[in-house]
Amino acid sequence: MTAYRLASGGLVDRSHAVRFSFDGKSLTGHAGDTLASALLANDTLLVARSFKYHRPRGVVTAGPSEPNGLVTVGSGARRDPNTKATVAELYDGLEARSQNRWPSLAYDVGAVNNLMSRFLSAGFYYKTFMWPAAFWEKVYEPLIRRAAGLGRTDLPRDPDSYEKSWAYCDLLVVGSGPTGLSAALVAARSGLRVILAEQDFVLGGALLSETTPIGGEPTYVFARRVVEELQNSPNVTLLPRTTVFGWYDDNVFGAVERVQKDVAVVDAAKPVERMWRIVAKHAILATGAEERPLVFGGNDRPGILTASAVSTYANRFGVAAGKSVIVFTNGASGYRTARDLAAQGVEIAALIDSRMASGDVAPTGVRLLHGSSIVDTKGRYRVRAVVADRGGFEELIACDAVAMSGGWSPVIHLACQRGGKPVWSEALQAFMAPDVGAGLVMAGAAAGHYRLSECFDDGARKASAIVEALGRPAAGLERTAIGEEADPSFTALWHVPGAKSKAFVDFQNDVHTKDLGLAVREGFGHVEHAKRYTTGGMATDQGKLGNINAIGILAGMRGVSPADVGTTTFRPFYTPVSFGALAGTSIGEHAMPTRRSPLHGWAARNGAVFIDAGLWYRSSWFPKAGEKTWRESVDREVRNVRENAGLCDVSTLGKIEVFGPDAAEFLNRLYCNPVLKLPVGKARYGLMLREDGMVYDDGTVSRLGDQHFLVTTTTAMAGGVLSHMEFAAQVLWPDLRVRFLSVSDQWAQMSIAGPKARTILQAVVEDDISGAAFPFLAAREVRLKGNLKARLFRISFSGELAYELAVPAGHGEAVADALMRAGATHGICAYGVETLNVLRLEKGHVTHAELDGRVTPDDAGLGRMMGSGKPDFIGKRLSTRFGLTAADRMHLVGLKSMEVEKDMRAGAHLLKDGAKPSTINDQGWVSSTCFSPTLGGHIALAFLKSGRERYGEKIVVWDQLRGVETFAEVCDPVFVDPENTKLMA
Repeated sequence: MTAYRLASGGLVDRSHAVRFSFDGKSLTGHAGDTLASALLANDTLLVARSFKYHRPRGVVTAGPSEPNGLVTVGSGARRDPNTKATVAELYDGLEARSQNRWPSLAYDVGAVNNLMSRFLSAGFYYKTFMWPAAFWEKVYEPLIRRAAGLGRTDLPRDPDSYEKSWAYCDLLVVGSGPTGLSAALVAARSGLRVILAEQDFVLGGALLSETTPIGGEPTYVFARRVVEELQNSPNVTLLPRTTVFGWYDDNVFGAVERVQKDVAVVDAAKPVERMWRIVAKHAILATGAEERPLVFGGNDRPGILTASAVSTYANRFGVAAGKSVIVFTNGASGYRTARDLAAQGVEIAALIDSRMASGDVAPTGVRLLHGSSIVDTKGRYRVRAVVADRGGFEELIACDAVAMSGGWSPVIHLACQRGGKPVWSEALQAFMAPDVGAGLVMAGAAAGHYRLSECFDDGARKASAIVEALGRPAAGLERTAIGEEADPSFTALWHVPGAKSKAFVDFQNDVHTKDLGLAVREGFGHVEHAKRYTTGGMATDQGKLGNINAIGILAGMRGVSPADVGTTTFRPFYTPVSFGALAGTSIGEHAMPTRRSPLHGWAARNGAVFIDAGLWYRSSWFPKAGEKTWRESVDREVRNVRENAGLCDVSTLGKIEVFGPDAAEFLNRLYCNPVLKLPVGKARYGLMLREDGMVYDDGTVSRLGDQHFLVTTTTAMAGGVLSHMEFAAQVLWPDLRVRFLSVSDQWAQMSIAGPKARTILQAVVEDDISGAAFPFLAAREVRLKGNLKARLFRISFSGELAYELAVPAGHGEAVADALMRAGATHGICAYGVETLNVLRLEKGHVTHAELDGRVTPDDAGLGRMMGSGKPDFIGKRLSTRFGLTAADRMHLVGLKSMEVEKDMRAGAHLLKDGAKPSTINDQGWVSSTCFSPTLGGHIALAFLKSGRERYGEKIVVWDQLRGVETFAEVCDPVFVDPENTKLMA
């Protein structure tokens, strides 16, 4: 027995003692306890300090909406900060520490903020840290950053593992209380595939703390019997310790399962957390309702809890919140808590009802005060007394705990995460979920049905409707007799006026009623403005407990209804989700998948040196015997391509097939240059803009059939372009008949470039690919020797006569080997991305080193591609803004180094000769550089202010990082073959 553990009752295993520690002090609880219930049992009410004022705080709730009881669990690399003590399952060896205090929880230096609270009102940081301006970086920001946050994590790598899983079902039931169990039971008996998710470690929800008998037996016995039937149903998956945190498109739900958060020694073969993506045909939200706290002076002292939490600790955990408890209520729920405590032999100092009269009956011998309120409390580390006001008469009543009941708010967060706004109900004095369609329905208390019988009936009724909607007959559910139920009605009491102490609305962030009044007076009365001005609702509980009271108070101050005030925006996550669960197995070398080209084996056999290039593992260069540096290999490869031929793997380019009667129109709107009349069998360079007129990506568009196109993208933007196209098709132009599919991994693609490219390629291609039969920008299907179908494109990134040959991925290495054999007598070589970069720089072709999101087509020298005759395309309107057409914009230019011994580096800045380095004198920057073996010197592509007017000018390339300055000549960005004679050969 501990100080506040009841002599009997509760569902904990009293035969199994569990040892744990809090702030280094050894304590004992029982199996089945939460950390919060075990701390209460040991008379440890002080568990935290508030964020701003560092006031002493204790637990307020018994569930996931807890704002105060945040602790750090574990040690070393397994530290979990900001763990809610109210949901943390107690286990042997658990170590917990309080947060946001120094040097200790009882003696916290930060409590001086409470003494200075008159100077730290809402918005004080906006007004205080404005001057002197020089203090911001050196004084204010470091202090604010040091004070920010609650818990502290460690930097060592997390030693535990996490995983992700997909699940599919006909019906997802969120919550395992009376509503969830009845819904799951009906659906399971009807043959549906059911997933029942419950955030608690025991299934049963409110039935675990309810005292109304069902069928003459305790509610928890009934719950166990239903859970046992569900466990034995092959079509049911039960997920305890699982929080459904988000609702996404296509009825996909995100959930996190705490697999090993209840053990001291982790099994390395299992994950500690598992993230579920649950695809449900239908879902029932049986999440219940949250009891509201009451807002009165000193309502934040340790020992003041919601009435339902007091009942839960007594009935489920066998723990009394205090030895002499005052119940303060505005409805029948407080009377139920009083009865629960009286049945356990706990003294009730008084039952204070804010209503003038009610039909509710207090337990025998309990003092009942109608029309009364608590206006203040006394005590330091726990409440010691309350000041009760009865019609102007104040009375001091001794106690060591307060159970407050301010009414109920349905837990509707998931239903509002996709844009739906809660709807105010005057009858229930609560915000209800909007109609979000048949995919997700509210049931039970989440739908405003608070009685136990109503919850059972509503869950069964909603599940039956879903069963029938899926074309199955609904199984019946026999109605079990339920004992006498109390009236759940209440009269809204947003705050108790006349408070002498601070009356807190948001406990964690120390937002009180005067802060809200200040927000209204200073013009921040809109609910979203008030949230940001006061920080109310921005804590880890995201306003689950206090926002409804804040809304009611704002409504009263503004003289409107809560319906007019509305709520702040509901977003995932419902409760915090760890980064480990989000990452899953994608950590370390597995942070991103290692993607190997279909030609990886061919490149390896030819001696390639590989590098990580974005998502891909690409061949960088192919060293030969005697070559000591990478530059020697690259220079040789460049000269060989210019003189003979080379083969390069370009399979990593994004490839998207586009089909449909409106495919041409669709692409014509996506690209700034004309695509609509592109002939079948031809390719065209395409430039894609963002809405703001900046270049998004470039690539090629090939028309393989009247309604069939192939789009290539840069390697880096393959995924982004696909998402961009999906958005355009689904949101911008849903009327267009078009479909598209990424085929990047389905094709092995190789570039054959150089003067002898045609001769080599013809040796393996059956079709005629002469200059007349297959001219520049031709694109069509060809047949290779051996009857293999392939796609051939006459396009060039090097400026040489070049082709790109695409074959099914499984044939890539064999075709590349055949080309190397055919080209052996013609001097063919393999070349990598380093050589490819030199070749494209010599030809003045741009990549995302140039198209970095700040560049317009005209900046990049591609202004002529803007389709002047096109009625519209993405980016057209905003590309005409004055700032994007100014004459002194940065233009793409070439640079030739004038000092042989000095090179240029990307990122270097450009200055006029003799100008002092400064942002005012900055003339541009270098985007790409290389040594050109063709020209015998260093060259670069750069952006220079009014650059096209400055060819021939001598300019300084200033590299402050390396401390190097060199002179360069501004020139045309096309260094090699500007007449394109090689390209068109």
